[in-house]
Amino acid sequence: MMDITLVWFAIIGLGVLLYVVLDGFDLGIGILFPFIRAKAERDTMMNTVAPVWDGNETWMVLGGAGLFAAFPLAYATILSALYMPITLMALALIFRGVSFEFRFKMSRLQKCWDYAFMWGSILSAFFQGVVLGAVIQGIKTTEGIFSGETFDWLTPFTVLTGIGVVVMYATLGCAWLIYKTTDHLQQKMYRAMPKILMMLLGIFALVLIASVWVQPSIVERWFVASHRIYFGLLVIITLFMFGLIFRAVQQQKERQPFIYTILLLLVAFISLLLSIFPYIIPPSIDIWQAAAPRSSQVFTLIGALIFIPMIIAYSLFSYWVFRGKVRVGDSGYH
Repeated sequence: MMDITLVWFAIIGLGVLLYVVLDGFDLGIGILFPFIRAKAERDTMMNTVAPVWDGNETWMVLGGAGLFAAFPLAYATILSALYMPITLMALALIFRGVSFEFRFKMSRLQKCWDYAFMWGSILSAFFQGVVLGAVIQGIKTTEGIFSGETFDWLTPFTVLTGIGVVVMYATLGCAWLIYKTTDHLQQKMYRAMPKILMMLLGIFALVLIASVWVQPSIVERWFVASHRIYFGLLVIITLFMFGLIFRAVQQQKERQPFIYTILLLLVAFISLLLSIFPYIIPPSIDIWQAAAPRSSQVFTLIGALIFIPMIIAYSLFSYWVFRGKVRVGDSGYH
């Protein structure tokens, strides 16, 4: 008999991965905004994602709805433990979304909406990283119910993972702009990419070391004899992907930096899953303990199998329609 719990875990994992990739690079554009001063270039940066950014966030809704439907215990526990950073992230996303509409229509207050776009992007990325770090370090529970303190989520480790996600999204945004823009703006991104990559490499190393420190189960998982080869292989692949990105930027390739950055993110995501699986709330609640009844999972799975292909088709169609370069001075989101 098929394990529906594993299927739902894979669906939610897919939704989270697609959200991080797709919304990651448009959040990254906002993170890079402070380093670009020219109004025309900022307009161009926003125009590269304006037709698709709202569709990208569909995957966050899918992940949250899937967690509620398939793993209600995890949904209740995670929201109880992390309601504050999740609320702050949602508020930041709201300000960022509103800035898309108002920035082009309220010229007198455009600088204010620039700041809303910048800080909405930075803070939403940061708090997503904080939530990730809080899950990795573990949530205190008693008989499946959150029993920790209000600010358990705020630790040096979660701040580090928050900064790490900000830098990761900036890397995605920079690679996206290399792919989508031309001329002077593209050259700025070529020059910025190696610096951002060096920051990302350093943060990856710090997060890896800190993860072993804050979550002993990761040590048990990665450093037992049977798993060392997988750990070593993932480290080698990660370093190899960094090398590919550096080389593609030096050769001023346009598509490869973005493709390789997505692959780097995929490797990091796989490493995360291998580090915590089968736990959905480390270190005590696994996916089967948190799962809804099988009948509920089957019922909601039918809806997921209908709507997920539709969302994928819509996303692919949107990116196909708005393919091609966006140049400074092009008419865009008005």
